[in-house]
Amino acid sequence: MNEKQIKQLKDQLTQDLKDVKGRLHDDSHLETTELSNYDNHPADNATDLTDQNTEMAIEHHKEEEVEQIEDALQAIENGTYGVCAVCGEDIPFERLEALPFAQTCIEHANHDLDSESRPSEEAILGSSTEHPVKDEGGIRDYNDSFEEVEDFGSSDSPQDAEKEDQKNFYKK
Repeated sequence: MNEKQIKQLKDQLTQDLKDVKGRLHDDSHLETTELSNYDNHPADNATDLTDQNTEMAIEHHKEEEVEQIEDALQAIENGTYGVCAVCGEDIPFERLEALPFAQTCIEHANHDLDSESRPSEEAILGSSTEHPVKDEGGIRDYNDSFEEVEDFGSSDSPQDAEKEDQKNFYKK
């Protein structure tokens, strides 16, 4: 990598750092407009809580991004920028252009999915779509996914059932 490319990336990192720090710790969006939670609907309170959790996660991501950018700028000062921290090979300029704070080459990048931070609902949602089967027309058939969902129960009332099922319902 030549000096012009390093300067270009350093300028980009410096600008990114300024932008991220400018958005960091902006707590105005966490404030609620309600004077009291006493008369609020529980769903409104849940929405507020979800919004606060989302904003806290975004804030945490921004803090990590600041740390990564500062590490990359320090690597430029140390003369180790653009070298993979694992194997010592040069990181391609195209990778650094796309992700200027990259400390590893693509072969040593962390490709693991962080399943710990994924929503717990995905374990249930993935069950019916895990093994789609294609029919002869190429259309996906999700192997009775409706029946899997209905196993959890439904809000059907007796009038929604078939005539035979209605008779059995009232015999109970």
